Amino acid sequence: MTDLYPLLLIPVFDERPWGTRDLRPIYTRVVGKEPIGESWVAGDICKIANGPLAGQTLGALCERFGARLVGETAPYKDRFPLLSKFLFPRDNLSVQVHPDDAAAKKLSLPNGKTECWYVVRALPDAKIGVGLRPGTTPEQFVKTVVDGGAAEELLQWIPVRVGDLFFIGGGTVHAIGPGSILIETQQNSDTTFRLYDYGRPRELQIDKGLAAMSANPKAGRVERKAVGGHEELIASPCFVVERYKSTEPLTLRAAANGAAAQVLVVAEGSAAIECAGSQPVSFNAGEAVVIPAEIGDVTVRPQWSVEFLRAYVPAAGVAEPVTQPRTERDARESGRSHSG
Repeated sequence: MTDLYPLLLIPVFDERPWGTRDLRPIYTRVVGKEPIGESWVAGDICKIANGPLAGQTLGALCERFGARLVGETAPYKDRFPLLSKFLFPRDNLSVQVHPDDAAAKKLSLPNGKTECWYVVRALPDAKIGVGLRPGTTPEQFVKTVVDGGAAEELLQWIPVRVGDLFFIGGGTVHAIGPGSILIETQQNSDTTFRLYDYGRPRELQIDKGLAAMSANPKAGRVERKAVGGHEELIASPCFVVERYKSTEPLTLRAAANGAAAQVLVVAEGSAAIECAGSQPVSFNAGEAVVIPAEIGDVTVRPQWSVEFLRAYVPAAGVAEPVTQPRTERDARESGRSHSG
């Protein structure tokens, strides 16, 4: 086995008041004493589960191997560029905003937090809040919060359906309602400014949030594209996310001509990853494998069947994605306001 190989990561379960202890069908057991809101499946803090590097964190390996692991497209060679999570909202998440890259630099942060959500499961009434309602300014929103008003009513609530992909550019005020399971792909940042929290006794960061809000944020549903046997869910400067579903072996060509690490996240089923010079690596729903940039093509061999997402940082020149605004159908289904 070479010193770098496909890295199976151990999920990190994050307790949140809006989460759940029942993580089925992604995980087959009830986890933790407190509600779990997020499962971090690929990020700097995740530990390696397989091979000679087992027990080390992905972040430590980035510092050790640099571009051999993260690739030339990564903005920083000593930290992993992406963070992949499962979200399990059983209650309303806080209304929040993340800084974009420009706002992050003013705060001496390495980068902002642009993200996207792929809907794995959704109940009929599941919704997300994406941006402020037309005519609402950031200042009006903040005044509503300060005055004790129902700030969630100033968001654009959009019903979610299985297979939807939503892009949430930095600077977008957003929220997630209960009743869905999402796979989140984002820039490597955990900077969140909480603006409104439905009366929970948690700190708000209103001033910082107002400074981070964009007057014209880029956010909304993104149309999927069929590309040679798989789907391109989104292409953006921060990440490309693709969806694969198969019962037959698949060959994944090295992303960006081998210049980028790849993150494979299983949404359903299981598979084994095979590549020259390494032992096969099996992974299941709720797990992720990182393919280091220096590794070439790999084969994904389903164990019966598998659905997974592949994410990587593209080379320069990828435009911002085209997002769809809230449609009349969305408005009818979500009603005049979001309850909760």
